[in-house]
Order: sequence, then C-alpha cells, then structure tokens
Amino acid sequence: MPEWLGPQEWDALRLSLRVAFWAVAGSLPLAVLVAHALARWRFPGRALLNGLVHLPLVLPPVVTGYLLLLTFGRRGWVGAWLDQSLGIVLAFRWTGAALAAAVMAFPLVVRAVRLSIEAVDPRLEQAAGTLGAPPLWAWLTVTLPLILPGVIAGAVLGFAKAMGEFGATITFVSNIPGQTQTLPSAIHALLQSPGGEAAAARLAGLSVALAMGALLLSEWLARRMARRMGGA
Repeated sequence: MPEWLGPQEWDALRLSLRVAFWAVAGSLPLAVLVAHALARWRFPGRALLNGLVHLPLVLPPVVTGYLLLLTFGRRGWVGAWLDQSLGIVLAFRWTGAALAAAVMAFPLVVRAVRLSIEAVDPRLEQAAGTLGAPPLWAWLTVTLPLILPGVIAGAVLGFAKAMGEFGATITFVSNIPGQTQTLPSAIHALLQSPGGEAAAARLAGLSVALAMGALLLSEWLARRMARRMGGA
C-alpha cells in the first residue's frame, strides 16, 4: 500500500468507487428507459416526468438527501416496507450512499442518452418493423448500437458525478468511516480536524484526477464508438 494515503483514506477511495459503480450499474437501465420515453413518446404527464428527472439538478443536495431519508429511512414509507418485508436497510449504509449517488447522477445519464436517441432517425426502426422485426427487437438491433456512444458517455459522466456526490449522501447516510465515508465526506471530515489539511489536499487532488480521467474517458469512448459506427 502506498504511503501517501493512509488506511482511512484508502477506505474512502474504495468505498467511493464501489458506491459510484453500483449507482450507475443500478440506475442505467431505468435511465435508458426514461430517456427513450422522453425522446420518443408523447403521453400525459411527460412534462412532469421530465421535471422530476431533472429535479436533483436544481434542488439543494441536502434537500434531496432529506427527501431520501423521509422516503427510504427506516421510518419512511418505502424504507419501512423494505426493512420489514425484505430485511433491506438503506439509511446509514453504503447501499444508501449508492442510492443517493444514483439519484444525483440520474439526470446527467438521462440527458446524455436522450440526446443520442433524439439524433437517431425513427424511420430506421420503422423500416425494421416493416421487415417483420418486433418493436423491442428493432430497438435492440437498430437504435441501441447507434446510441451506444451516448449510453457509455452518460454512464461515465454519471460515475464521475456519483464519485463527487456529497450533500445528499451525508444527509441520508451520514459520515461513518469505513461504512459510508466516501472521498468528499472524508475531505470534509479532514478539514474539520486539526492537522488534516495535507490529507484533505491529497484526497482533493485524487478527486480532481479521477473526475478529469472520467471526462477524458467519456470523450475517448464516444469518439471511438462513433468511428466504429461510421458516424465520424
């Protein structure tokens, strides 16, 4: 183990990577479905759904965390059911941190995927339908390959956002070292402790490097997939 990070700092890094991975992996299928609905479907409540998806972008993160606590806490209407029926507890657990990170990253993922879907000509799917392909198969074989760069870019951006999530996470799952303390909350804790500035600076630099790496990876993957599809 390198000496430039202490055990608690490595725990925060590992937990951040774990939280961000599951936040994106768990929310990506729903994000693709919602993006497709907003891009292609016209239905009552579409504007409301669009507003709800983007609400975490404009709400103070602490408010989002508080709403998650009211909903998914042990006394929340969903959290109580999960605890009593399935034995699943999210509040003050790393799984709750993943949920908070997923909620905060969800609008970015949906936006990236939606822009990709809107760029695809729907007549391509219609042409596949005229050849006998069911709608779902036409979407999987025609639309999905074309939007794959956007899906990957959205997933990477969501991962970066989940890595940096702080306000909703600390409100919903607190800041427990080794359990819910991610990189941002570790930096916050170090800045509150005498002599913690150097460690906080190391973690801040690491966060910047990871975020920049995610952005560069997103751009590289999008260009690579676009070339494979003959779009660039």
